[in-house]
Amino acid sequence: MGFFRRAVGALTAVSLFTQNAFVAEAVELDLTQPSSIKAAAKTIADDMIAYYATNASGTILSGIPGLLTYPPYYWWEAGAMFGQMIEYWYYTNDTTYNDLVTAGLLFQVGPQANYMPPNQSKDEGNDDQLFWGFAVMSAAELNFPNPPADQPQWLALAQAIFNQMTQRWDITLCSGGLPWQIYTFNNGYDYKNTASNGGFFQLAARLAKYTGNQTYADWANKVYDWLAASPLLTDQYQVYDGSNSLQNCTDADQMQWSYNYGILIGGAAYMYNYTNGSTIWQTRLTGLLNNSDVFFPSQYGGNVMVEVACELNQKCDTDQWSFKAYLSRWMAVAAQIAPYTASSIMPKLAASAKAAAAQCNGGASGTACGSRWFQSTSDGNTGVGQEMSALSVISANLIMEVASPKTAVTGGTSKGNPAAGTGNGETKNPLEGNPVTTGDRAGAGILTTLVLGGILGGAWFMVT
Repeated sequence: MGFFRRAVGALTAVSLFTQNAFVAEAVELDLTQPSSIKAAAKTIADDMIAYYATNASGTILSGIPGLLTYPPYYWWEAGAMFGQMIEYWYYTNDTTYNDLVTAGLLFQVGPQANYMPPNQSKDEGNDDQLFWGFAVMSAAELNFPNPPADQPQWLALAQAIFNQMTQRWDITLCSGGLPWQIYTFNNGYDYKNTASNGGFFQLAARLAKYTGNQTYADWANKVYDWLAASPLLTDQYQVYDGSNSLQNCTDADQMQWSYNYGILIGGAAYMYNYTNGSTIWQTRLTGLLNNSDVFFPSQYGGNVMVEVACELNQKCDTDQWSFKAYLSRWMAVAAQIAPYTASSIMPKLAASAKAAAAQCNGGASGTACGSRWFQSTSDGNTGVGQEMSALSVISANLIMEVASPKTAVTGGTSKGNPAAGTGNGETKNPLEGNPVTTGDRAGAGILTTLVLGGILGGAWFMVT
């Protein structure tokens, strides 16, 4: 507990919003100067963390380490935020929030050290759990400071999540795939979505690269092949959201979201790198990147990122405002570990970063980031997802200034456990002896716009 007390104590030393804080007019950004990028990133990171904790009292606003305040933020988005803060440290070397991030990540691991905490597991989705897996995998790859020796270690936590995904692989419907939800009694169990399956694919690819263990690569290939054989990933590399398993995944919800593309781009880049630039993974990665152009509409210059399904008409929900963060993050990773892609990726990240910084001129701080990067003044639509997206795309412009992800043989120090997450009843029905409460249901679930009673066969392009 001493570690957690130190982390909470660190909150009193950080500079967030105070009554006497200097109010800036906007986030300034000069992409030719790494120091300017880092300064802009710090301003946005400070604003984002202010949604999680206060400087004045050192209080975590939700009252629970590792949780953002609900409503409106679900459990998964806190994991995504911590992952972004690990990236922030990686790009800037700013250690201000490291203890806070570590404490939040460790407090939510659950009694089996597998990110199935009792306050979330009754309605936790596979994709929810995977976003915490992405965070701890990044911690291992980037040599984020390791937890105390008596705490679960980053690599072992990622392996625990991977192992649980293998146990949940469902061949009874659709010839494989992960359901969106973990338990059959939850709405969404009959929906096999790209975020869950693409997330499993990416985590497997990253574990293959980090450990050199071919078993992880075999699973990455298996999951990708299932996606490619399903309606979720077309022959032309269009990525759709999910499919109804009760209809044997014969058609798809054809909504296109930036985070689904980002997840698959990241996984394909890791597999390209793991296979030393194989032609098949180059073809796949190129196809996914080419189709991600849908998020860079020509009417805004062709290089500024837009969540086209809901941003233009401001119909995005709380989750969806964060989606551009993940496309930005994994496009940057692709540019770094699959270098042939950099010439097409970096102009998009640069233009989007400039546009995002120009939108960060709202709120009480004068630097709160809005949602529509294609306009130069704040649209007043602020929140964790908006801050995370701006932080991600701006920081990503430092990708060529930092070292590539570590592996177990190139300096990675995180300790693993290949058997983590197995044999401990992690997927046992959590309702035994404990009824679901309204508070329990508030915990998890990346929301999709699909009405789970049936899939619409036509293409959905914009939320209305």
